[in-house]
Amino acid sequence: MGFDPYIVCGIVGAGGFILAYFATLQGWLAPSDWRFPAVNLLAASLVLVSLIRAWNLPSVILECFWGAISLYGLVRNLRG
Repeated sequence: MGFDPYIVCGIVGAGGFILAYFATLQGWLAPSDWRFPAVNLLAASLVLVSLIRAWNLPSVILECFWGAISLYGLVRNLRG
């Protein structure tokens, strides 16, 4: 298995999810902070890019919902 750009996107996206979750559990990042949904939106987008290469419908559905919920949270937080 080589590291083409799609795989790199998937790995970075997965790392974003893990980092955001761990930072929240550690108290370093509040779920109400705009950065939490922003990181999740970026991570979901990167994983979606990786799925272009390795198609998996359940994962695409999950990432689309994860991204949509993150976008909602980001807009809500930025509006105040």
